[in-house]
Amino acid sequence: MAGPLEGVRVIEFTEIIAGPVSGVMLSDLGADVIKIEPPWGDPWRDGGGPFAEHESRAFIAVNRGKRSIQLDLTKSDGRAAAHRLVEKADIVVTNHRPDVPVKLGIDYDTLSSINPRIIYAEASAYGLKGPYAGGPGYDVLAQAFSGIIQSEGIMWRGVPRMIRTTPFVDFTTGYAIVQSVCAALYHREKSGRGQKIGTSLLANAMTTLSGHLARIPGNPTKPQQWYDEDLPMLQQADLSYNELNDLYNEARWFPSAMLIYYRPYRTEDGLIAVACLSDPLRKRMADCVGFDDRRFQQGYDLEAPEAVQFADDLLVRVEKLIAEKTSEDWLRLFHGAGVPAMPVQFVEGLLDNEQAHANDLVIEQDHHAAGKMQLVGPNTNFSDTPLDAVLPSPALGQHTAEILAEAGYSADEITALLESGAALG
Repeated sequence: MAGPLEGVRVIEFTEIIAGPVSGVMLSDLGADVIKIEPPWGDPWRDGGGPFAEHESRAFIAVNRGKRSIQLDLTKSDGRAAAHRLVEKADIVVTNHRPDVPVKLGIDYDTLSSINPRIIYAEASAYGLKGPYAGGPGYDVLAQAFSGIIQSEGIMWRGVPRMIRTTPFVDFTTGYAIVQSVCAALYHREKSGRGQKIGTSLLANAMTTLSGHLARIPGNPTKPQQWYDEDLPMLQQADLSYNELNDLYNEARWFPSAMLIYYRPYRTEDGLIAVACLSDPLRKRMADCVGFDDRRFQQGYDLEAPEAVQFADDLLVRVEKLIAEKTSEDWLRLFHGAGVPAMPVQFVEGLLDNEQAHANDLVIEQDHHAAGKMQLVGPNTNFSDTPLDAVLPSPALGQHTAEILAEAGYSADEITALLESGAALG
């Protein structure tokens, strides 16, 4: 078997990242994923600067494992071809603005009338209700609207800087789509019915913020109290954004007593990170490094002024102690004592990392434009249905004729569609 979803067909009307990510994951699980692209292709083919016509690293990363067909859905014959593909499909994924599927004839009502068993997953920006329901959505907008950008506290040119390492809201939305359609497939096995699934960038941004958004009546966090009581007055005082940001970060102050055990440290020759979130682990780290922490005393108040000063001083001392040995020395010592610790690395080295290769997280593929290339492979393994990421990302319209033939179009009919511009490839 090629994976647990072998035999499942996915029709993907998606672009950029959130929707395409779900297609990669479903493809990794064994599904046959058909990406329907407009005449100009997915805009992400030019994302981050293409290295060849209609090809970019950004596109390859979130579109491997799929086949591409170009259809002009503004033409009746192009829509008819898409509808014929849906007849034999199990899942449809779209992440356009809510009004676009209706205009193109690929909305749930239309497609479920063609195939009542279809599972239709729609990813919007902010949900389908409320004042922003019809708005376009991108990762940076979701970070901004949800408060993630502001809460990070990193300023750039006088404004908050987005988390730019990865578009994580897009990726979490992709995960949500996969989770949802797999659950819907299971429900369909029992009921025989398909259904519509909705998720959004906002929903998934809020999910990642769950710990901050758990509100207990009568027991607000310090940042919540600042937001409710201080911010309205400060805004009336016409403070600059930088001043507001500084005050907010003061309200979000994190005590050194906690930072000692959960952070990166400089070593003699590099950096390591430790993660001790329980007192037994913290005690092990303290013993390894060679310092005494009063926090382990019974009934010790970490928020008392003298305790805060002690922790601030201790943090400086611990930094100096860890800087006296190499990263390798500390990792050997910490790992031997069961202290969670890892080296701090550059992203670009991961494809050469022994740990990644040992767990089959790096794959090689022959790409039509890039040649033999390395990229991240499936992130899960199954004992009975092993995953096999075979297909590289497709060229624009690479499989148009092939997919139309599978849908029952004759050679003459395919030629007619290509000549009319309803299909391209």
